[in-house]
Amino acid sequence: MSSPASEARDDLDEIDRILLTALQKDGRIGYAELGELVGLTAGGARKRFKRLQDRGILQIVGVTDPLRLGYRSMAMVGIVADGDVEAIAAALNDIEDVIYVVLAAGRYDLLVEVIATDQASMLEVINQKIRPIPGVARAETFPYYGIRTHRFEWGVR
Repeated sequence: MSSPASEARDDLDEIDRILLTALQKDGRIGYAELGELVGLTAGGARKRFKRLQDRGILQIVGVTDPLRLGYRSMAMVGIVADGDVEAIAAALNDIEDVIYVVLAAGRYDLLVEVIATDQASMLEVINQKIRPIPGVARAETFPYYGIRTHRFEWGVR
């Protein structure tokens, strides 16, 4: 049985792959330029773009560095669960300062990226918002000193 992720990947054609690769390099590239890359009109490229968005394969966002936008504290939090990880992930999703949640295997059941305006705010998020979530057995914090690599150009299969 295939998962939604494998189904989405399996029916990408070469045109989709070329469009996605171009958009990874420049999310602001125009439909006319995208069309030229793959032999479509601007309208045809727009339809492909929209279809990829509608399927949840493509999302265009402006990527920022929170540490350069006034957030003075950023950390990865490894969570060990003794309850339903999906329920914990859903509760984490409701915390505004949580910007990334990953279900994981190994030492931690979830990896959670948190931003805060300062150290006191970081402690508040972890101690008063994350740790009290039902099913969170332990939360270990790994503060960031800076971001060195943040890649968005990786191969489209």
